Amino acid sequence: MRRFVVFLLVALAANFAIAQHVLTYRSYAKGVTEQDTATIQVIESGKCLKIRTEEKKLSNPIPGFAESNTYVDYAADSVYTILEFSDGKYYSTYPLTDNDVVFSDEGKERLLGYDCTKYKTSINSNTIEVWMTESFSFEATPMPGLGRLKGVMVRCMRNGSYITDLEEVKDQKFNLLNLIPDYKGEHKTPRELTQLRKDKLVVRIPVFEDEQINFADYEPFEGDIPFDTTIHFSHGTLIVKRMKLPLLPEHYQLFAEIHQRSNGDAYDRTASIFVIPTEKTKSFKDGLQRLEALPSFIGKDGKEYQGIRAEKDYLPPVELVRFFTSFGAGHFNDKVQIDGLEWTEENYYKMEVSELRDRLRGDVLIGAFIGNYDKGGHKISLDLLAYPGDNKWSDKPLKQHSIPLFNTCNVLEMSGQNYGRLFATDTLEVEFELPDSAKNARLRYLSTGHGGWDNGDEFNPKENAIYIDGVKCFTHTPWRCDCATFRDQNPVSGNFWNGVSSSDYSRSGWCPGTATNPVYFDLSGLKPGKHTIRVAIPQGKDEGESFSHWMVSGVLLYEHSEDKK
Repeated sequence: MRRFVVFLLVALAANFAIAQHVLTYRSYAKGVTEQDTATIQVIESGKCLKIRTEEKKLSNPIPGFAESNTYVDYAADSVYTILEFSDGKYYSTYPLTDNDVVFSDEGKERLLGYDCTKYKTSINSNTIEVWMTESFSFEATPMPGLGRLKGVMVRCMRNGSYITDLEEVKDQKFNLLNLIPDYKGEHKTPRELTQLRKDKLVVRIPVFEDEQINFADYEPFEGDIPFDTTIHFSHGTLIVKRMKLPLLPEHYQLFAEIHQRSNGDAYDRTASIFVIPTEKTKSFKDGLQRLEALPSFIGKDGKEYQGIRAEKDYLPPVELVRFFTSFGAGHFNDKVQIDGLEWTEENYYKMEVSELRDRLRGDVLIGAFIGNYDKGGHKISLDLLAYPGDNKWSDKPLKQHSIPLFNTCNVLEMSGQNYGRLFATDTLEVEFELPDSAKNARLRYLSTGHGGWDNGDEFNPKENAIYIDGVKCFTHTPWRCDCATFRDQNPVSGNFWNGVSSSDYSRSGWCPGTATNPVYFDLSGLKPGKHTIRVAIPQGKDEGESFSHWMVSGVLLYEHSEDKK
């Protein structure tokens, strides 16, 4: 009896075998030969389509990846995009194929062996051209979002350069009663589904959340820094957290995202987000509790400079982002009103730090500094965000590496760490060694000038010269002329008689309320072995108790060559 039932079911299934067509499309950039192409598979069955870009399930997908299938029901004039995540949850959206896209008929053309009708439209300033053929007895398209055009799509071209072509059409039979699944998961709008997919793919790592950075009498911290605990140092102007960061594949792009607002301090302040290297016998973390533990030297000006350059047994902090607070955004927004201006509630900074990925994995000490002498100070939040560049996970070793060289940003200012004043009488020189396996070396360089009076280096352009092995190789003059753009971030900036605001003034590589972009110098011709790098800046003279200083940080970046050990 059991065998008979099985036989009957098989026979019934055979009777429901439906003729189907499998269409393969290839997307590529016109004229680009060395580029990955995307393959789209379209299965047509009884006025229904199943569309997918991956023919096989990924064996090792990244976290948050979803298998995606799009279904078209021409009879119901509907489209279903269904996402299946690794947690087993399904989500779908049901936009109608009818939409606001209007195509013009451009006439007949012969293309890829088919007689076609060419259509043309414009979407968000993109010119879209589509070729459709009625050579088949069914309808099919890999792009239902463009709406319903009669026939089978042969080609779609965007802006004359990005092309999706029909490559193959196969006939086959499947024993399927319905191509479209009955269960489509939790309903989402198209916008919600797109955002959900992005949110699940992005790795967001909270570091600091609404932490106060101020000048106060914090209890001195002693002992090892515990994991996942924010510790205040240097009278509260510096916070540090030890974290275990994921070992992400190199195809992820890494960003630092910062939210900052005044909590009582009205002034523009230097701020820095940095990582503390710990691979040498001495570390900047030792100086957090005792400044004297940092290696130091006496400059030609007779002043002591602590922990600012690489030594044989020490590496300085690696600066991820240098930014500058505005004049009082947040706390002082209701104190000053100016016609035509609406003050921002907080300052927002976001910078890519992918090139320093080797410093952002495993056991990491991350610090945030805002130099201020205010009891209220500032509030800051910091997240690290990682955006995947591929759907596949990879355990390959990193190719990108970094060597910290120097950093004169005195984040332990309130503990007595000196300003970068040495350039008035000296240069900053560091010895380093480029590994045998290194290639494509370059210098990541950050520089801002300070000295806030008319003759101070904050308001006067100064050339930074970079010497490699005694030879002047690069020059850079940090200067920002666009500071007036950020007037709405500076509610208590001084306003002068002529209508100019203090925050409008051009400055040496920075503006109140902005981050400073690093610049890069090509060192690809540098041979492996020992070298010296020297930074020279014509720092201005002191005037009374006022002095100029320079905050410069440099990191050597290079790629590991696999053909050398």
